[in-house]
Amino acid sequence: MGALHEGHLSLVRRSLVETSCTVVSIFVNPTQFGPNEDFSKYPRTLETDLDMLAEVGADFIFTPTVDDIYPAGASTGIDVGGLATIFEGEIRPGHYSGVCTVVASLFHIVEPDIAYFGQKDLQQVAVIKKMVRDLHIPVEIIVADTVREEDGLAMSSRNRYLSAEQRAESLVLYRTLKAVEVAVAEGLSPNDAVLEGKRFFNEHATEATLDYLALVDPETFATENSFKQATKVSAIIAARIGTTRLIDNIPITF
Repeated sequence: MGALHEGHLSLVRRSLVETSCTVVSIFVNPTQFGPNEDFSKYPRTLETDLDMLAEVGADFIFTPTVDDIYPAGASTGIDVGGLATIFEGEIRPGHYSGVCTVVASLFHIVEPDIAYFGQKDLQQVAVIKKMVRDLHIPVEIIVADTVREEDGLAMSSRNRYLSAEQRAESLVLYRTLKAVEVAVAEGLSPNDAVLEGKRFFNEHATEATLDYLALVDPETFATENSFKQATKVSAIIAARIGTTRLIDNIPITF
């Protein structure tokens, strides 16, 4: 959605290495914002974005208008079901329908063989993978590692909303995830590891408020009650700092 940072550029660079042609879309999608969310103020920095993409060497940049993606009278949407109704989907009803609808449109317009997404938006990745499987869309989804600032904060276009004090406060998200990781490594059960993470968050957060913290299967987002049969587990977190809402996640090994 524009307001590009190193996380986005890392996806472009990877595509440039691994494919013969790289297309970057920039489109602030109105249908994935709720009525009280930040669509009107979402950062739009197209000229800077174009300069950054030219510098890294993207082959094509696709910047459609809202009318291009949603022609007059458009009312068709995509609903992937239960996966889109929990965690982010519960807090932001309709969000993933908007995401899937615009991504499916972009896939049909560009017809890519491969599409690159960042792990930071882990539930979005899971939703898009499900849509691709369910609708037999002929595109391979590649998920790249989250790119972080030196202090651990996951790069996000919304980070620019943070004041200096809020920027310092934002580190509590990543540190809480690491506290959960340590708790798992020490042998705590999933429930107890999450409780330890919540305790850490509450002890170290001054302004931030927690939306959720959980251990989940990164494909289905089912909560993990036992590690015995799990093959992949991720710790996920969402919190609000002032008017800014941030999300993050890390894979958990055990």
